[in-house]
Amino acid sequence: MIDCGVAPTARTLAVLASGEGTNFEALARASQRGTLPAPIAVLLCDRPDAPVVARAHALGIEVECPPAGSKRTRLEDERPWLAALHRHDVGLVLLAGFMRRLHATLLDAYPDRVLNIHPSLLPAFPGLDGLARAWEAGVKVAGCTVHLVTAELDAGPILAQAAVGVREDDTLASLTTRVHAAEHALYPETVRRFLDDPWRREGRRIVFAREGARRG
Repeated sequence: MIDCGVAPTARTLAVLASGEGTNFEALARASQRGTLPAPIAVLLCDRPDAPVVARAHALGIEVECPPAGSKRTRLEDERPWLAALHRHDVGLVLLAGFMRRLHATLLDAYPDRVLNIHPSLLPAFPGLDGLARAWEAGVKVAGCTVHLVTAELDAGPILAQAAVGVREDDTLASLTTRVHAAEHALYPETVRRFLDDPWRREGRRIVFAREGARRG
């Protein structure tokens, strides 16, 4: 069965992040350069003291920190987060190191409109510490994946991947540096393509129309 998709119309973008914010900064700088076809209106963060908040302020992007609750792996109540997205007229949600899983309140409001970047070549090594677990497993090729977010952990349809070869003299730290560089290039380009190019589903595969035309 083939499901046809269309590129979403996004008046604005929102980024959800929890930590250092390097992927957030890559997205924000791409937006400010005009590389992305919609602006980033707001950063939503579950940790007011996270370094990503300072990055957003330095880039002139509004920050909101709705209540996250006491649960470590999920938002206790997603409704304040959804209300913030609606206030900013957000059409596409981008997760960038957001350490809490999303559930029906947000996902049903944004079907196929929530993207995430994960530091492994999914479906290998989903979940926390994906790159460290790949390293420990002795992989020869690491990388990163941009995918649609679903209720299943890191199991949504894959939009794009970048492979990063593991060198004989690598350490986990040196490999991490190169995977981060790959993420910073891959995520903005994938967001641009997702917004600009029609796509369709073939089972669990996402096929971009222009990619299919080039192959034909």
